[in-house]
Amino acid sequence: MYQVKTFNAIAKSGLETFSDDFKINQSDDPDAYLIRSVNLLQEKFPESLKTIVRCGVGYNNVPLDKATEQGIAVFNTPGSNANAVKELVISLMIATARNLFAANQYSNIHSEADISQRTEKDKTKFNGTELAGKRLAVIGLGNVGSRVANAALALGMKVIGYDPFLSSNAAWRIDNQVKRANSIRRAVKNADFVTVHVPKNQDTIGLISTTELTAMKDQAVLFNYSRIGIVDNKAVLKAIQEGKISHYCTDFGEPIIADQKNITITPHIGGSTLEAESNGAVQGADTVMNYLESGDTTNSVNLPNMKVPFEAPYRVTVIHKNVPNMVGQIATKMADREINIENMSNAAKGSTAYTVVDVNSIDGENGQNLIRSLNKIPEVHRVRIIEHQ
Repeated sequence: MYQVKTFNAIAKSGLETFSDDFKINQSDDPDAYLIRSVNLLQEKFPESLKTIVRCGVGYNNVPLDKATEQGIAVFNTPGSNANAVKELVISLMIATARNLFAANQYSNIHSEADISQRTEKDKTKFNGTELAGKRLAVIGLGNVGSRVANAALALGMKVIGYDPFLSSNAAWRIDNQVKRANSIRRAVKNADFVTVHVPKNQDTIGLISTTELTAMKDQAVLFNYSRIGIVDNKAVLKAIQEGKISHYCTDFGEPIIADQKNITITPHIGGSTLEAESNGAVQGADTVMNYLESGDTTNSVNLPNMKVPFEAPYRVTVIHKNVPNMVGQIATKMADREINIENMSNAAKGSTAYTVVDVNSIDGENGQNLIRSLNKIPEVHRVRIIEHQ
């Protein structure tokens, strides 16, 4: 029996995904946390905790280094809110192209009983453009960017993408009509619209700043629905004020861009739909079950992604530092206890490694002795023995 503790409001569809082997919020010593936006940076984790799963994409509310040191696997649910973000970006693209924000403001001010003549005279001020035939640059072609690119093609737009880290799985999702650029500057050069969809890390902070804005076509429209800091808001404000950029839409407000003309800020609602919350909760529940029952680390953000077929009666998993001779030490400890290895897999992610060993037989006492022996290795963070269900 596994215990799961939830934080925030997890969609009912996700909670109903758990099998009868999982109990929800019935123990103070849970095996798993299922979370959304709760801040865990100062949280003291119980020794029982084996995994934290974030129902969403961002995970800056989880202390990865501390979790790894305690042998806790951390996951997110990439793609669960991708369609929601895509639809919002497309809707804002249409709104900016048709000057809907200015038109709405005009209508709110001029609300006399009979304004038909004035409206007929003034409506040309809000003449917009159609998206068909316009050029869109998509920076980052992952779960969200690929969907935006394909949707823009369906609207008759010309699309060019830039993503030096494009995975083979993501590449399959992208329509072959999407052209590829080998630099951001080339991607944005002739684009009428530029949208950014990249993860936030040391390489992407300030990804779009003065140099990239200068390279853009005059009067281009810019969207940031990735993370705050990826677009340099100070540089964007200057570009807006100088007339270089015609409009900026972002999900991440800060004082410098608040109440500014031609800047539209939404309150971090890109992935906030009922469907996205349900998708994230269901995917999160599946992730908890897969990791606890098989050791599967697909979509882990602090461990290497490993999905090893579980065909033996037992599995030993070891989270450890990525240093030489760890696999040898693990194998030796098992040989000392006459445990025959059926299959062994190992992979690393940065300074952390994960080893999965399948065995045919390991009785209770011998298993506990093995766990104690492996835990004595200074570089080992956590050892688990999983029985095949």
